[in-house]
Amino acid sequence: MSVHSGADPRPQAQGPSRSFDRWRHRFSVLMVGATLFLIFAGGLVTSTGSGLAVPDWPLSYGMLMPPMVGGIFYEHGHRMVATGVGFLTLVFAFWTARRETRPGVRRLAWAALGIVIAQGVLGGITVRFFLPPAVSIAHACLAQTFFCVLIALSYGLSREWLGAPATNSDTTGVRGAALAATLVVWLQLLVGATMRHLHAGLAIPDFPLAFGQLVPSFTSTAIAVHFGHRVGAVLVLACLLRLLVAAQRSRDRSLARMGVLALGLALVQVALGAATILTAKAVVPTTFHVATGAAVLGTCWLTTLRAWRRLRPGPAMTRPVASVAGAASTA
Repeated sequence: MSVHSGADPRPQAQGPSRSFDRWRHRFSVLMVGATLFLIFAGGLVTSTGSGLAVPDWPLSYGMLMPPMVGGIFYEHGHRMVATGVGFLTLVFAFWTARRETRPGVRRLAWAALGIVIAQGVLGGITVRFFLPPAVSIAHACLAQTFFCVLIALSYGLSREWLGAPATNSDTTGVRGAALAATLVVWLQLLVGATMRHLHAGLAIPDFPLAFGQLVPSFTSTAIAVHFGHRVGAVLVLACLLRLLVAAQRSRDRSLARMGVLALGLALVQVALGAATILTAKAVVPTTFHVATGAAVLGTCWLTTLRAWRRLRPGPAMTRPVASVAGAASTA
């Protein structure tokens, strides 16, 4: 018996997409986690002063596996983690090229592979030329950019992206606030990398004041960079507060939770920055300060992607109208 109704037979964006690839998505999440750990391992290298513990590249003292003692443990360990991330990215790029139907996602996967190769080359140049600040800073910032590319890939493979759930929330304010926060946090990490590689982390030895003043005398480049990083922290907090307010007003609970998470991580980051100064750059707070900065950036970037995705339904959810109409007319 046929069933006829006045309902619109066109397909609606409901439920997860049939094109959702669970294992490739899980693999992409693994890559994101591995890259965050890689950033932590890189922070350990700088925090322990082990950047030249292994003076050659790509081998370590002419070996694939040198004795893991002293600074070699941190420097060669960082190389091992980086090699692992590079291998994962290589596998993911070819896997995506074979299985992915969206050209943009395929191109982004190849871009991720290109970035990780460039990152390895920059790491080698850093060692070969004895840690030139410009190269070391570029190496640190490219790591953060690579992290964001992987987050975009992972979100693009998620059920949420493919399903693009309908929402009655107005995310206009969230989109602008999240994008602004992402850019400000990335610039803050750039200033932080500059401070770290110019060895200006203790150029201002007290906190929260600077030489007992709100604004110190800028008698050196190191002091200027260090104070600029502190000013940047205030700007980041202001941007994240704006993001949180916009997310709350949108009535989108998931975005509101992201805003809370981003601001919470930023407050932890400020506390770690204070601990870094007050402990004269102890290894633990200094290293976690680097990794938490990446986590703040990643959270802001993911919030940006989620807010923009709510603009339209996902194309992967669309099925041919004929097949839907045929199903509706059959009983």
